[in-house]
Amino acid sequence: MNNLSIGKVVCVGRNYAAHAAELGNEVPTQPLLFIKPASSVHYIEANNTTSIAASFYDIPRDIKYDVHYEAELCVQLGKELINASIDEVKDAINAVTVGLDLTLRDLQTKLKDKAQPWERAKCFVGSCVLGEWVSPDSFGDFTDVQYQLYINDTLTQDGDTALMLFPVYQLLVDISHAFGLQVGDVVMTGTPAGVGKLMAGDKLKLVLGEHTWQASVV
Repeated sequence: MNNLSIGKVVCVGRNYAAHAAELGNEVPTQPLLFIKPASSVHYIEANNTTSIAASFYDIPRDIKYDVHYEAELCVQLGKELINASIDEVKDAINAVTVGLDLTLRDLQTKLKDKAQPWERAKCFVGSCVLGEWVSPDSFGDFTDVQYQLYINDTLTQDGDTALMLFPVYQLLVDISHAFGLQVGDVVMTGTPAGVGKLMAGDKLKLVLGEHTWQASVV
């Protein structure tokens, strides 16, 4: 599918109870939202193995941080949503894929401990890894969609939107009231349990139905 220009990526934290539990976090009562800039996006092509980095640098430049992966179902908006209703969001999704929300977890922890914003840990260049977009037509209302992340041929994350605390359409309504969504914006809908650290040499495979994307970690 043709890619629309991305203005922002809206991410949803702790949308699976098991993931909140594995990080020792409370289960939220409303969606936890944060934003990645368009500069964070890195695409994986469907028919090639794409390289992604296993570690990144932050200021000061001589300190290296670990990168953790979070596989997520991602949707791209095909129309503007401002203070939308459920009925208005039902035809708003232009495309769907699986992506990785990459996090500098130890840096994030340091920033949280100081009660500081943690965009440095979430918004670096390449921190939003997306498979190529596919048509949403076969995914219905997104309440029963399965997707997987394999690392070195081992099933590492097994996502099922039926287990979401806040379903996809409900998320779009909430985000449209919190920020507003523009054509091309991306929503990463949250990650299931199984997050962990990427290592150099890891071979990744993202799966969504009949669609697969592969990446190698360098």
